[in-house]
Amino acid sequence: MSKSAGKIGQIRIIGGQWRGRKLSVLDSEGLRPTTDRVRETLFNWLAPWLSQANCLDCYAGSGALGIEAASRYAAQVTLIEKEAHVARQLQKNIDVLNASQLTLHRADTLQFLSQSRPDTPFNIVFIDPPFRRGLLEQTIQLLELHQWLAEDAVIYTENEVEQGMPTVPANWILHREKVAGQVCYRLYHRQ
Repeated sequence: MSKSAGKIGQIRIIGGQWRGRKLSVLDSEGLRPTTDRVRETLFNWLAPWLSQANCLDCYAGSGALGIEAASRYAAQVTLIEKEAHVARQLQKNIDVLNASQLTLHRADTLQFLSQSRPDTPFNIVFIDPPFRRGLLEQTIQLLELHQWLAEDAVIYTENEVEQGMPTVPANWILHREKVAGQVCYRLYHRQ
């Protein structure tokens, strides 16, 4: 196995029906699974909205966010992952969990959001793209332009601290914000 496709370890599901389960994660450039501490905080923030939500994980990577949402009883979670070897491992993890509420699309997120429209808008969206590629704001624009979001959606963003606050639509109200090391993460509520 090449270095770019080598195993780097595991993620641990921290809550819900699969709490404590460990899943394999493959190495890939730009892949940085959201830490347990950040996920714990995020899912505490999301608690009022999560049960039976329709979720979208725009840059699934390890699946840490989308799988955690499914473990905590989101009704449906759509995952988008571009890298083939990462998507294969993610599908293996979905199969191990026998998680019918998780749907994986192997696709470039920007192209996927540009060319498709959801049957049902998403209540919760996770945007945690690879850093230093300018993907966060482009993703935000496409989500609004192509009507991916429910009227009262909550949107999670994660970006490098030095990037600063992303430009978001006027109807996205900042609900919570925190910094952990070099990562700034925010939760917006669409109004």
